[in-house]
Amino acid sequence: MINIKAILNVLSALLIFLTASLLIPSTIAFFYNEGDFQAFLYTDIISLALGLIGLLLTRNRDELRIKDGFIIVTLGWIIFALIGALPFKLSGFIPSYTDAFFETMSGFTTTGASILNNIEALPHGLLFWRSFTHWLGGMGIILLSLAILPLLGVGGMQLFKAEVPGPTPDKLTPRIRHTAELLWGVYVLISVAEIIALKFAGMSWFDSACHTFGTMATGGFSTKTASIGHYNSALIDYIIIIFMILAGTNFALHFRALRGKPFIYWKDREAVFFAAVIAIAVIIIGVDIYFFKEKSLFQAAQYTIFQVVSILTTTGYATADFEQWSTLSQIILFMLMFMGGCAGSTGGGMKIIRSMILLKFGLNELKQLLHPQAVLSVRIGDQPIPKEIVTNIVGFFLFQIILFIIGILVMSGLGLDIVSALGSVAATINNIGPGLGSVGPTDNYSNIPVFGKWFLSFLMLAGRLEIFTVIVLFSPAFWKK
Repeated sequence: MINIKAILNVLSALLIFLTASLLIPSTIAFFYNEGDFQAFLYTDIISLALGLIGLLLTRNRDELRIKDGFIIVTLGWIIFALIGALPFKLSGFIPSYTDAFFETMSGFTTTGASILNNIEALPHGLLFWRSFTHWLGGMGIILLSLAILPLLGVGGMQLFKAEVPGPTPDKLTPRIRHTAELLWGVYVLISVAEIIALKFAGMSWFDSACHTFGTMATGGFSTKTASIGHYNSALIDYIIIIFMILAGTNFALHFRALRGKPFIYWKDREAVFFAAVIAIAVIIIGVDIYFFKEKSLFQAAQYTIFQVVSILTTTGYATADFEQWSTLSQIILFMLMFMGGCAGSTGGGMKIIRSMILLKFGLNELKQLLHPQAVLSVRIGDQPIPKEIVTNIVGFFLFQIILFIIGILVMSGLGLDIVSALGSVAATINNIGPGLGSVGPTDNYSNIPVFGKWFLSFLMLAGRLEIFTVIVLFSPAFWKK
C-alpha cells in the first residue's frame, strides 16, 4: 500500500532543501544585478511556501516502504525540475516553460542537453544556477538530502537503493546517513581541487566553479556557447580530462584511496576495464585523426583523449566537432555513449560493470552450448556474481534497448532524420548531452518540437534513475496492495 502522507512529507522536506539551494544563485543574481534576482526571489517564495504547507499538513507520518522510495525519488526529480525551471521562465531569458523545464531537467539529470543558442547572454545568476543543478544532481538529490536532512529519518535505505547509480549500492558504513555524508565529502573535496586548478589554468573563479559543477557531475553545461573549446587551452583540457575520469570512477574507491589505499584503483576490475576502454578508443580514434585530419600528434592526442573521456563518462563537454570525424570514429563514440562510467560514479549510461557482466554472461552461454553439463557462473575476477544480479542486468539492458527503439520511433515520427533521432535519444537516455545530426556538438535541441522536448526530458529522467526506478511506476503490479 502506498503511504501518501509519508511521500508528501518527504517531498515537502526536499522543497525546503531546494529553497536553500536557490539562495546561492539568488545571492549571485543580487550581486551582479542583471535582471534575474526578482525571478529567483519569487521562486524561493513559491518553493518555501509549498514546502512549509506540505510539512504542516503531513506531520506524524508513518515509516517509508520500498514502493514509497521509488515514488519519492521519481517525483522528487520531477518537482525539482518543475520548480527549478521558474527562474529561467520568470526572468524572461527562456520565455517558453517547455524550454525552461527541458534545460532544468537536463541540468538535474546531468545530461547537458541545451536549447540555448547564446549561452553568454544569460546573467550570472542563471548561469550559476544552470551549472549548479548539475552539481546537485550529480551525486543525487536524494543522497544529499539523506546527508543533511534528518527529517527523512527511517526509510533512508529505500531511497538510497532507488537513487544511487549502479547495479548495487556500495554502503561504506552501516549507517546510510553517514554513508551519504562520506560520499558527499569526497565529492566536495575533489570539486574544490578542480576549481582551484582551473582558476590557476586561466579561468575566472566564476567559470572555474561552473565548469567544475559540470565536470564533477559529468553534466557538461558550460558558461560558453563553444563549450570548453572556447578557451583553446591544452592545460584546461587536460585538467578537465583528469577530473572527468575521477568523476567517472566509483566514488567509494576515491574514499578508500584518500584513506591511505592509493592502489585500490588497480585492484578494482571495473576501474581497470574503464581505463582499458579509454586507451583502446583513444588509440583507434587518435590514429584516424592524426592521419586523415592532418593534425599534429599533440593536437590529435588532445582532441581525442578529451572527446573519448567526455563521451564515455557522459560529461558531454566538447573541444572539437566530432561529426567531422570519420564514420568509424563516430561509431566508436556512439558505442561509448551506452557504456557510461563506473558504478558508484556520477556518470550515466549503462555503467562499465554492467557491460562487463553482460559480456561474461554471453561468453558463458557460448560455453554452455559446447558443454551442456557444465555448471558455469559469471565472475568478475574471483568474485562470483549472484544470479539475481545477472538477471537484473539483463533486464536492465532489455528495457534500455526497448526505450531506445521507442525513442527513435517517436523522434522520427516528429520529423527528425534518422541520424538526429538516433543521436538525440542516445544522448538523452544516457545523460550525455550532445548527440549526432541536428543535435551534434555544434548544435542544440532548440529546434526539437515541443512534444519531443517533453519526451526527451522523460528519457533523461529514466536514464538518470537507471530506468527501473521510473519504469516500475508504470507496472500495474506496483499499485496493487
